[in-house]
Amino acid sequence: MSQDINVVALVKGQERYIFLFDDEHRAELFRTLGRFASNPELSFTWFDAAVLSHKIRHAFGPASRPPVRRLGAPFSVDSLEESD
Repeated sequence: MSQDINVVALVKGQERYIFLFDDEHRAELFRTLGRFASNPELSFTWFDAAVLSHKIRHAFGPASRPPVRRLGAPFSVDSLEESD
């Protein structure tokens, strides 16, 4: 587990939205962005939430979580061809 604290910020006119989070609480941050966006008393919009979510996913890398297992036709690694 990483002890790093990540920071994302949004400046809208005179308002500042600053979010601190670690990798363990990334999902909670996404929920917080949604709550802020749905609050009509804030100038924080769904567009703001989408932009920050995108930046968080790309700037800070994927959150540590178990791999997703997709259901579908099974395949064999042996059936994959190498490409040059």
